[in-house]
Amino acid sequence: MVHDEHNRSKKGGSFFLVIFGALLLIIAPTIYPGDQTLGVLSFVSGFIIGGLGFYIRFIKKTSRN
Repeated sequence: MVHDEHNRSKKGGSFFLVIFGALLLIIAPTIYPGDQTLGVLSFVSGFIIGGLGFYIRFIKKTSRN
């Protein structure tokens, strides 16, 4: 069908990773103000998770075409 590609459900897992990583980046310094190790660990993991979601959502999609 002509609109078969348009009607497919989009996978939202990568978008969730981007949002979750951004939330960790923003909230990480305020969650663990007393323990700097956990704050830095959550900050770095937010950066990695967000970067992975960004790669899956935008970069990998354009390299397939």
